[in-house]
Amino acid sequence: MKFSVVRTKFLDGLQKVQNVVTAKGSLQILSNALIVAEGNQLCITTTDLDISERCFVECEVEQPGSTTLPIRRLASIIRELDEGKILVEVNEDDVASVQSGSSYFKIIGLPMRDFPPVPATEGKFCYRIDQGAFREMLRKTSYAVSLDETRRVLNGVLLAFKENKLTMVATDGRRLALVEHEIEFPPEADVEMVLPTKAVSELMRILGNDGDLKIYAQKNQVIFELGTTTLSSKLIDGVYPNYRQVIPGVCDERVVIDRELLLSALRRVSVVTTDKSNATRLTFSANQLTISTNTPDVGEGRDTVAVKYAGKEVSIIFNPEYVMDPLKNIDDDEVVIEMNDGHSPALLKCSIPFLYVLMPLRIS
Repeated sequence: MKFSVVRTKFLDGLQKVQNVVTAKGSLQILSNALIVAEGNQLCITTTDLDISERCFVECEVEQPGSTTLPIRRLASIIRELDEGKILVEVNEDDVASVQSGSSYFKIIGLPMRDFPPVPATEGKFCYRIDQGAFREMLRKTSYAVSLDETRRVLNGVLLAFKENKLTMVATDGRRLALVEHEIEFPPEADVEMVLPTKAVSELMRILGNDGDLKIYAQKNQVIFELGTTTLSSKLIDGVYPNYRQVIPGVCDERVVIDRELLLSALRRVSVVTTDKSNATRLTFSANQLTISTNTPDVGEGRDTVAVKYAGKEVSIIFNPEYVMDPLKNIDDDEVVIEMNDGHSPALLKCSIPFLYVLMPLRIS
């Protein structure tokens, strides 16, 4: 195999796919990228057996072929080279020589036959959605994913394609984030899948602000195709719990609050909380919200925020981080908090089809 490629294009391709590779893989081949030179492009693929990522890079192929090379080492070398064309030649023993200007490197690779197979997209139904819209949906929900390994089905984001809309949900049992987006697909394409956290993080890294995202749902995996990059991921097995039943049907009290003012006040007060003692009281009274906390061995904090509210006084206790998470990830100037009392779940909403359910803390 022999090809020449522009340094910036090669480095960009390597950096797009290298995050999938784990630092200490159980198999040496999983530290390598599969590189195939054919036509006028390189196909660079990485995998950790659960997630695979592939991208295409424009190049000049003098002799087509394939090999696998340690991607982090290769990317480090390409990063340090001067700008210009890089000549790469791989012999029959999968030893690659990399030359650019006065620089020369030799890298020992492994044969392509040892590289795990990567899922293909042929013959599967394809959902289409704007990349920026999908990334925003992930941003508005993924922070609520559970970190508890004993409830594995909650260790990911639910993607529910039903009734011509995509509903995205994440929950850890103490709070739930849900966002919806209308897309068109036939009724027979209704499906639910749970996308693992690592795939969510990788998608948020590679998705652009615009452009088409194609989603291929398969039996135990899903494939995302965006431009010259493809990411495939195994899905989490199991039935996602009925999230609709934890969403309050009717709330008596409704508060309208400036999002930035609320977020700033919570940040200030939470300075005197700790990981073990984070209970923060929100007291809603006529056109005013008082946020307070009292942490043993640390101190106490209190702040007030002007709100639009004319209901009864309600005092409710939350983990402040759980209130701040959605506020950091939505863009509206104002948010709405709906509740019944200090013991029932509260709802946070904004102008888009988004809602956030938060369970209050019970303090003796």
